[in-house]
Amino acid sequence: MCGRYSLTKPIEAMRQLFLFRGPLLNLAARYNIAPSQDAPVVRLDSGGDRQLAMLRWGLIPSWSKDPKASYSTINARAETVATKPAYRSAFKSRRCLVPADGFYEWQKVGSQKQPYRITMKDDGLFAFAGLWERWERDGVIESFTIIVTEANELMKPIHDRMPVILDPTDYVAWLDMKTPAADAQALLRPFPPEVMRAYPISTRVNSPRNDDASVIEAA
Repeated sequence: MCGRYSLTKPIEAMRQLFLFRGPLLNLAARYNIAPSQDAPVVRLDSGGDRQLAMLRWGLIPSWSKDPKASYSTINARAETVATKPAYRSAFKSRRCLVPADGFYEWQKVGSQKQPYRITMKDDGLFAFAGLWERWERDGVIESFTIIVTEANELMKPIHDRMPVILDPTDYVAWLDMKTPAADAQALLRPFPPEVMRAYPISTRVNSPRNDDASVIEAA
């Protein structure tokens, strides 16, 4: 699964990679983004242009009676995302990119859990495959989930799952709702491990209250 991630790069660097239009959001560096918090996603607007929008992490299905998303909806499994009721509508018509520059996973070591930070070797930006949804009752809440798949060779010693990281050449196909569902699902695969790295960090990441540069320091 993916329960925490970071996004510390400048907004201009994000625009250069994700090619969204419109005014730039005033985003602070985030070292420990946690479920239920707002975070930026890239999606298509009604005119087909890419936009950057702030959505809540933890997808709330449009048919839900309660706006309180459960912890289980922060991630959607790649194997069932096209058919599971909570996600199938969004998979067909509301796919998004979730910008990040690192994510966290915990390796079980005896009775303890050692947190790791996983990034690209060049420490660059990347995007998770995501889905977003709009919930409307007394108010409007837009939310998102991150799709996860089986672990690659780098991740297997740490955890058996990992978030789907999309190659930049696949951004167009993922965002385009005209892409056949089978082709979109084929993009939900483990990312090449040879361009990634993982290193142990302190347990400061365990608390979402800790959201500063010390979180990403090697232990």
